[in-house]
Amino acid sequence: MADESTQSIVIDAPPEKIMAIIADFPSYPDWANGMKEVEVLDTASDGRAQQVRFAIDQGPVKDEYTLKYDWSADGLSVKWELVKGTMQKAQKGSYVLEPSGTGTKVTYTLSVQLVIPMIGLFRRKAEKLILDTALKELKKRAEKAA
Repeated sequence: MADESTQSIVIDAPPEKIMAIIADFPSYPDWANGMKEVEVLDTASDGRAQQVRFAIDQGPVKDEYTLKYDWSADGLSVKWELVKGTMQKAQKGSYVLEPSGTGTKVTYTLSVQLVIPMIGLFRRKAEKLILDTALKELKKRAEKAA
């Protein structure tokens, strides 16, 4: 797997509220930039999604892919990896939540490998843009709901 990109943000909301937003995949098209369709394909006995299909459309970037999720027992982290994709041949990522004062520090780590080769510098820039956008949208959603 290629190098990964990591970014953090502090959100003025408790970890359980933030994790509930992360886990609410059917709502992603309402607030996550470029998400056109999200479908939970499989759930665990606790009701958490185990496999989720995503369809994104961000202008020139269109993709459909399925991710497999692994939720931590303490409710403070989730990891995922690519099951199958159209434009991606690998993806690994995670959210880690840490209570921080009155809010929560959210750390997002992502590594994506595309079917079409991309120079490392450009791939890392794209990952950083995805991380930055996702964290800002998550913060806006969580603080609006708080």
